[in-house]
Amino acid sequence: MDIQGEVAAGFEAVRDAFVRNFEVLGDRGAAVAVYRDGRKVVDLWAGSRDVDGGVGAEGGVGGEPWAAGTAQVVRSATKGVAAVVPLLLHQRGLLDLDAPVGAYWPEFKAGGKERTLVRDLLAHRAGVPALDVPLTPGEAVDGVSGARAVAGQRAFWEPGSEHGYHAQTYSWLLSELVLQVTGASLGQWLAQEVTGPRGLEFWIGLPAGETGRVGRVGPVEPPSGMAGGLKTRPRRNVSEAWADPSSLTRRAFAAITPLPDENAPEFRAAELPASAGIGTARGLAGVYAALLGDTEDGAGLFTARTRRLAGTELSSGPDRVLVVNTRFGPGYMLHSPASPLLSAGSFGHPGRGGSLGFADPETGVAFGYVTNAHAKSVTADPRAQALLRAVRGAL
Repeated sequence: MDIQGEVAAGFEAVRDAFVRNFEVLGDRGAAVAVYRDGRKVVDLWAGSRDVDGGVGAEGGVGGEPWAAGTAQVVRSATKGVAAVVPLLLHQRGLLDLDAPVGAYWPEFKAGGKERTLVRDLLAHRAGVPALDVPLTPGEAVDGVSGARAVAGQRAFWEPGSEHGYHAQTYSWLLSELVLQVTGASLGQWLAQEVTGPRGLEFWIGLPAGETGRVGRVGPVEPPSGMAGGLKTRPRRNVSEAWADPSSLTRRAFAAITPLPDENAPEFRAAELPASAGIGTARGLAGVYAALLGDTEDGAGLFTARTRRLAGTELSSGPDRVLVVNTRFGPGYMLHSPASPLLSAGSFGHPGRGGSLGFADPETGVAFGYVTNAHAKSVTADPRAQALLRAVRGAL
């Protein structure tokens, strides 16, 4: 396998694990980046830019090869980057996590949601993980229909009393909250305040000038014997939830029906902070590195207090949607058996199918992995976990 990029001394095992992801675990095109104490120590990429470009039996790349600036859709790993915005607004005194969402967004009070707090919204406790009437792909990206739908949706449980992963509806919940507070879209605010000043290659709403760098993503079948997906006991409960069209699990992931084409220009340009972020591994890791402190890309973003807040557990236990025990902070998935990160204090977010980004304050590590080969994993993809184990071993 022709691996491009570099690793710092002591992190060679990450390169070895990255090679194995292609040779054994079925990667087609991917990149991984790691920061330690604000400095890049891993920056690797390989394979084909497009998932349907393929990698030959001898390791040769079919189609256009993955380049240093190749970016990909990272699905729900977008959520962790998007969470930077409300936490910075909170840090600046513009958003109170203990205030009702309705104090900023009056229309949201409908359907038994008047007592929903901002922290409930961020920690998947808002009670609206699904929609009684799913949105079409066009409605999902029009900037109006999504906010109207979640505002009018009745709560599936008393907000704040339980939690369940808001897989798709999180896009419109968070987008509209930020718009009401700032007057700007979340993607615009992120670009102006976070990624743009640091030159980080990550977008929620892909600019027209960046379309040429984005590869095609798609589903792949894992190699025989490759483990993946949610780590759970009993597994049957999860399988039954996914198989039942009426379950909250299926309905949450089907809040956009039919599923949008992730390679379509309109999807890539859409500001969907639950699912449509596009970036390089370097950009994804760079955002998390900036949350830990100053980096080679620019000044740090979070104060020590906000950094502690990001890793503070707000939700834990049985997840009404994912049907396993999960842990969430304000916008971040936290380390757990269902979503293993580096240590108990890590905060970040996986993307269904493979991508992963997180920060670990204890070790000063920030991590980003992106792939165009979307496997069936939800929160613990074997390729990302293999890289994570290699990073842990290098520390």
